[in-house]
Amino acid sequence: MQSFRTELENPVVEQEIIELERKIKSFQEGNIPDEKFRSLRLARGIYGQRQPGVQMIRIKLPFGKVTFKQLLKIADISDEYASKNLHLTTRQDIQIHYVSLDKTPELWAKLAEDDITLREACGNTVRNVTASATAGIDKDEPFDVSPYAHKTFEYFLRNPICAEMGRKIKISFSSSDRDTAFSYIHDFGFIPKVKLVDGVEKRGFKVLLGGGLGAQPILANEIFDFLPEEEIIPYMEATLRVFDRHGERNNRNKARFKYLVQKLGLEEVLSLIEQEKKAIKNHVVWVDRDAVAQPDAPTAVVSAVTPVDIAAFDVWKQTNVFEQKQTGFFGVFVKVLTGDIPTDKARRLVAGIREHIADDIRITQNQNLLFKYVREESLPHIFNVLTALGYARPGFDSTSDITTCPGTDTCNLGISNSTEMARVLENYIHEFHEDFIFEQDLKIKISGCMNSCGQHGLAHIGFHGSSVKAEGKVVPAAQVMLGGGTLGDGKGRVAERVIKVPTKRVTHVVDLTLVDFKTNRLPGEKFHDYYERQGKDYFYRLYKPLADLTTLTADEFIDWGHQETFATAIGVGECAGVVIDLVATLLFEAEEKVEWAKEALAKEQYADAIYHAYSAFVWTAKALLLDKGVNVSTQTAVINEFDARYVAEGIFTFPTTFAERVLQINKYEPSREFAEAYLTQSTAFYIDAAQRREELRAV
Repeated sequence: MQSFRTELENPVVEQEIIELERKIKSFQEGNIPDEKFRSLRLARGIYGQRQPGVQMIRIKLPFGKVTFKQLLKIADISDEYASKNLHLTTRQDIQIHYVSLDKTPELWAKLAEDDITLREACGNTVRNVTASATAGIDKDEPFDVSPYAHKTFEYFLRNPICAEMGRKIKISFSSSDRDTAFSYIHDFGFIPKVKLVDGVEKRGFKVLLGGGLGAQPILANEIFDFLPEEEIIPYMEATLRVFDRHGERNNRNKARFKYLVQKLGLEEVLSLIEQEKKAIKNHVVWVDRDAVAQPDAPTAVVSAVTPVDIAAFDVWKQTNVFEQKQTGFFGVFVKVLTGDIPTDKARRLVAGIREHIADDIRITQNQNLLFKYVREESLPHIFNVLTALGYARPGFDSTSDITTCPGTDTCNLGISNSTEMARVLENYIHEFHEDFIFEQDLKIKISGCMNSCGQHGLAHIGFHGSSVKAEGKVVPAAQVMLGGGTLGDGKGRVAERVIKVPTKRVTHVVDLTLVDFKTNRLPGEKFHDYYERQGKDYFYRLYKPLADLTTLTADEFIDWGHQETFATAIGVGECAGVVIDLVATLLFEAEEKVEWAKEALAKEQYADAIYHAYSAFVWTAKALLLDKGVNVSTQTAVINEFDARYVAEGIFTFPTTFAERVLQINKYEPSREFAEAYLTQSTAFYIDAAQRREELRAV
């Protein structure tokens, strides 16, 4: 592996990149176990692909904001290291594919030059913090949530309380009660509110807690109608500490925060959060409301141009353009089919529109783009540029605007080709149901498997990849879901499973549904009400002929976009990292955490020092338990089992119990005195444990 070094303005980032290079070399030399290395690279945005030997790189863009310079830099990086394509995600990230592992430190260093990070874009961390793409220009918003999303991203990046949790945490900020960031399916969802207190307007948020999609969608719980703005980050901090300690770590299918709420009950989880508040780093965190300033409006003098297709321009304006709250300016949505932008088109796009829009592009949750601060006289020019690139299709956020994950294109867990299915359905709707480009209360979403990366669980009509057997062969199939979606102000619906059909019949499912809806809906009736009135069984009977496997044709044994007969080939997913259960690795990590605690203490970062010391306690105890063949699934269980297996048997002694010593962590406010004492105790425990294990191995 060729050594790579760079000098960056941020020494922390530079050290991380150098450390990644070192760890890659150590892994390739066989000195780091595969399980440990997988967890390490995931926390740095490096994700294994379906194709062996190459990686997907997830680039973390808080609340989907990207500048011209950053977009062009990412395009350059994709040209040099990846497949010359940019993939926009439902989490407002950009992904690039087919990257060599050896090149990831160099790639990261070049991105960091333009303030772009990969850190914690994957793995068991706080993932990208999302927000409504229209934040800052939304006529309905009480205030711009962008600074709050940005502060949340900053606060939890590299934060020891959420660096190695049992699973990922997802956070969203919606700009208004329309809830376009889907608060109801997030671990934390925030909706802005204002109220008068003693005649003064005060900002706050409605708070949703414990939601999630995945294979088992669960709607979030409404915790606060109004939590003051300065309290939201401390509340998240206390909650993450609870999740880190009590969350599942062995069974990844039950390791999300929503399952902890389900297991302990909401009241108990809320009680644990209250108990944790004393020990958090900050009891109040004020957000600089100007941290994400409104961008400068374009100043170029615009020459009058004529749209290349006046009729198409008029339809595009109706569906893809809206007036901002800033008088005289418009927002323009750009539909990007399956979220994929070839790098050459990305450059042509920026070159064509940069003098006509603000330098603040937002990636939307449905894999499209939003341009801001467009003057009305620039709209024809922008339309013409988009038309030349194939991005002027109307119908943003309508039935014809289909969300999808990459599916079997690159994902290990993909069962079916969701991207080609999306392309087929979008074209089908534009050709045969063109009136639905104006329908924004009926959305279609597709995932390649049941895990809902394409958000099928919150779709009015959703599909996820599956399979069925017929004639002794496996047939690619789609599970049909109906009735999900956003209701507003933190409320939503989870789609219901109705029936499975061969994937080549999804066009018939959509056709039947749209025709039936147009024919039988009541005046002004929306799809949710229509679905409730007709009932799930009505649709089951409507689709049942499509599920008949006795009428299969040869083509239906082949998935969309493929030429060969279908076969399931599911790998090991990496969405949540892995459980690290090697004794030596755990002890090594405990030693690292002791060192990190010492560094934090020297910098007077007392809360971080205490948390690193706590982690060293737990990692050391888990290693010793594994030495006895005891593998428990939560940090709380590790602490209790250590008392039962080691303290009760007199192998280790404490003034009272191991649990009482370790759980001092939430009994004291973070001070130098407590941090020093707690770190001394943690260090002594690690040294004692490591020496005892060496003595036993020497016998």
